[in-house]
Amino acid sequence: MGFTPRTETLLDRASVMCESRGVKLTELRRQVLGLILDRDAPTGAYDLLDQLRSTRHGAAPPTVYRALEFLQEHGLVHKLERLSAFVGCIAEEDHDHDHAAQFFICRSCGKVIELEDHELAHALADAAKRVGFTVGKATIEAEGQCAACRAG
Repeated sequence: MGFTPRTETLLDRASVMCESRGVKLTELRRQVLGLILDRDAPTGAYDLLDQLRSTRHGAAPPTVYRALEFLQEHGLVHKLERLSAFVGCIAEEDHDHDHAAQFFICRSCGKVIELEDHELAHALADAAKRVGFTVGKATIEAEGQCAACRAG
């Protein structure tokens, strides 16, 4: 399964990140991550399964879900609950597994933009504190229209 040069670079970076954490980016996990990174839009588990079956004929849903669980656990992908789909998250530098993430999802074209706005994360934590709640992990998903769709 061949990936774009950009994706191969990100996969190599993900492999190094995993090694530094004492875990392994197996060939299957690498393939699943590569399929996600090679896409311009979020990808669902069953789309990944269909793509995997072209090279791994015995691939089944548990195969994909275990790989996705590992990738999420190690901060290499995010699940967009609203879309029930996954996007890659390979930073230039190794970051916290549970970093604050906010997503803008275009209703028109499906484009997803990820932010890591610490001020927004702090505002959420402050608002939670005011009502006696402690935020453990939060992913914010906002729907709307991207600039390209608004202009068109």
